[in-house]
Amino acid sequence: MKGLVAAVSVGIVKGEALCDLEYVEDSAAETDMNVVMMEDGRMIEVQGTAEGEPFSHDELLALLALARGGIETIFQAQKAALQSNF
Repeated sequence: MKGLVAAVSVGIVKGEALCDLEYVEDSAAETDMNVVMMEDGRMIEVQGTAEGEPFSHDELLALLALARGGIETIFQAQKAALQSNF
């Protein structure tokens, strides 16, 4: 495997989809998911759990889209760090 890799947690807390959950949010999440992706968009890992009620297909797609946005931000930071002179 070659290329950048990034991961983020997403979840549904009090009915709202959130990215990069803090401990308190993760503990209260109705649904939480970990997503690991390559820079080209291929998935390495998707792991989600419904803590109470099952989540819908639409919620799954929304969480994946939210995760991708968060991961894109991480990729930008990784690229900036790699281009800087340590």
